Amino acid sequence: MPLEMQQKNPTFENARYIKISAQDNVAIALSDLQKGEEISIDGENFRLFEPIKKGHKFATLPIKKSQQIYKFGFPIGYSTNEISIGEWVHVHNIKSNLENGQIDFDYKEPINSPVQNCDIEINAYHRKDGKIGIRNEIWIIPTVGCVAALAQKLARDFKMPNDINIDAIHAFSHQFGCSQLGDDLEATKNIIASLAMHPNSCGVLIIGLGCENNLLSKLLEAIPQEYHYKIKSFEAQKIDNEYQFGMSLLNEIANEQKDVKRQKAKLNELVIGVKCGGSDGFSGLSANPLIGRISKYFTNIGAKVIMTEIPEVFGAEDILFANCKDKKTYQNLFTMIENFKNYFIKNGQKIYENPSPGNKDGGISTLEEKSLGAVQKSGGAIITDVLEYGQRVKENGLSVLNAPGNDAISSTALASSGAHIILFSTGRGTPLGFFVPTLKIASNSEIAKNKSHWIDFDAGEILQSGEFEHAQNNLISQIIAIANGEKTKNEINEIREFALWKNGVTL
Repeated sequence: MPLEMQQKNPTFENARYIKISAQDNVAIALSDLQKGEEISIDGENFRLFEPIKKGHKFATLPIKKSQQIYKFGFPIGYSTNEISIGEWVHVHNIKSNLENGQIDFDYKEPINSPVQNCDIEINAYHRKDGKIGIRNEIWIIPTVGCVAALAQKLARDFKMPNDINIDAIHAFSHQFGCSQLGDDLEATKNIIASLAMHPNSCGVLIIGLGCENNLLSKLLEAIPQEYHYKIKSFEAQKIDNEYQFGMSLLNEIANEQKDVKRQKAKLNELVIGVKCGGSDGFSGLSANPLIGRISKYFTNIGAKVIMTEIPEVFGAEDILFANCKDKKTYQNLFTMIENFKNYFIKNGQKIYENPSPGNKDGGISTLEEKSLGAVQKSGGAIITDVLEYGQRVKENGLSVLNAPGNDAISSTALASSGAHIILFSTGRGTPLGFFVPTLKIASNSEIAKNKSHWIDFDAGEILQSGEFEHAQNNLISQIIAIANGEKTKNEINEIREFALWKNGVTL
């Protein structure tokens, strides 16, 4: 799998279009191309049959009906009719191979890279459980939607003492926690328990109602004792004045932070979550492979990286399977992916009904094409663990977490699993941010410029130069700055979402 573009590809000389791999029979427009424009690829000259929008594909060879179409050196679907050289290739003349059923895979042992020494330091908050945090925040978490407004009011009204080093106070509301059953209720409990353990919080106030399915007592039992030092809680039905009582507990949490300050820590103590949302035809060329290089860098120095969005690896599973550390990890990942496909089938949905309208408008035609771009965020790092939804990351290296592709749900899952920071690539742009710093990485310079109040990093320079090293070094420097306290755009804009995966019966 080409985890990044060939850095000496001659098409970069004009920065108008690119053919990524020698196997490909399509190229990608890096800017809007006109009908009749002359194209030169692999020593062959031809003219475009029609206008090609930036991010979209055009045929570099004649393609027969039912022939495989290659991008990234892999098939992304088959042609539904004959396609002439220079013709636009998109949803009107390409179909996903995934509509023909599931694919079989075999395990092959990967080549492991030795872990490198890490001497780079950051300034972080050291917690009593041995973890580090890169923020010192108070979090208010309701067990059930019935007390979500109370949690929000407490966070809004609390006056932070001036002499205490607390970065912020936030409430994470949701509408769940009651009218849930079985595994669905268990998943809600596990995510909230994991959220309460996150080291970016210095103290957590958990508010229950008293009659909900997600009982406070059960939730506290799900949180290991070593994390209870920073947790305070109450049930609103059992308190005369829940507002005043909540305020008193928040004051207690704040006063416990009087002597807390940042101290030296190693860069490889960071946990990085990787995510893509609002992808376009450039995401797999710039932002995602750049994130992949970051994933490989951090796993190489012994850090933890988490990726998710399981439906967005359909059609590119073999790339991840090839990097599983052993057969057990491979089998766990294989089972997770197949179970997610069966989840679609059980609910009467087609597993290939993706990409989204925005993805298609940006140039992505099939799920395989989207997935081949998305899996590049793994960077070819060795997969050391497979996590179920709500589980916390344990192993150094790359962990794959079970969650859907939905931006809010998957990002919440990444952060709850322990990610200190989320690297979020986007080609279409989004204001979304989550309860950990969310570093938005634009796949193209246009969206980075037009939405500079959303975007933290512009990976569009890669489309012009084909070089990743400069962007990689700058992105690592920005990650270090954010770990040291520099705010991401979502923090500046005070956009912090929290979303749960509801996949069961509602009473």
